[in-house]
Amino acid sequence: MGPPVKPRVLITGAGGPAGRAVAAQLKARGVPVLGTDIRELPAGSGITAVRVPEASDPELVSALRRLVAAEDVNVVIPTVTDELPQLAAFRPAFGPDVRVIIGEPGPVALAHDRLFTAWRLQSAGVAVPRFGVPRDFSGAEAAMEALGGPVVVRPRVSGCGSGVTVVDGGVDVDWHRLPEGQIVQEFIPGTAYGPMVFGTPVQNAAAPFVVVIEKTAPAGGKAGNVAAARRVEIGEAMDVGNVAMAAVRALGLTGPVDVDVRRRADGTPVVLGVTARFGRNSGLAPELLDAVLGAFTLPSFNPASFRQSPRAHSSVLV
Repeated sequence: MGPPVKPRVLITGAGGPAGRAVAAQLKARGVPVLGTDIRELPAGSGITAVRVPEASDPELVSALRRLVAAEDVNVVIPTVTDELPQLAAFRPAFGPDVRVIIGEPGPVALAHDRLFTAWRLQSAGVAVPRFGVPRDFSGAEAAMEALGGPVVVRPRVSGCGSGVTVVDGGVDVDWHRLPEGQIVQEFIPGTAYGPMVFGTPVQNAAAPFVVVIEKTAPAGGKAGNVAAARRVEIGEAMDVGNVAMAAVRALGLTGPVDVDVRRRADGTPVVLGVTARFGRNSGLAPELLDAVLGAFTLPSFNPASFRQSPRAHSSVLV
């Protein structure tokens, strides 16, 4: 057996919150990192990034493949939500010696669309907000009546249109002029969580695990700041970890998965959405990156750490 291969990593979306979080962890481990983004990164960003086409451009995968070959990259970590279905579908195009950290195409496509995600989770008995699409209701009042109170209207796919609208009867909404591709969800008022799951295939001996992150008030008024989240203590919010793990299993996702969970007024956790990638708060759950790097030899890596960490909910769903 030859010497272990050392990772050389390419991160897509290196300028975004998720990309920056992964890059910081890799740099702290001494792992060489190259980034891509659709725009130039500002000076002082701390990472070399190459401009690539947008996710909607059919040349994206070709551009990434050329870069991987030119820079001798052997691990690709996608963090751009819109790229995930393409990179899952074309993962084999990168060659057998390149690991693209993304799940199988079918599960990734399901998770990419909030409506398809809700249908699948509902059929699997995983708690989700009551939901529909605008055409299911004659108007805003009908939607609120059917879904039991205020509702949220948002794009089914992240990046396809902008904005989230809360409809509570206080503002007139031209229901019949809502953009195409929207989902209507019951408004969930309680505590927000961003549990991160590392899914493994059913036949894999490695145990899946989940780390529960609670989203708190934005630090400094900036939404998405890592300081606005905390890792919950072991034994806390186990029901949130359970529902996140159940969602990932129901969708069939593997690798790092970012789950959006909120509590109903009665405390019940429900899954609002699932994204098949590292989340922006992954620095609070280093076990995920440890699991990805497990096939490589790193001085700072304990191959079993993600299963033995006392702070991770290892396979919390029985």
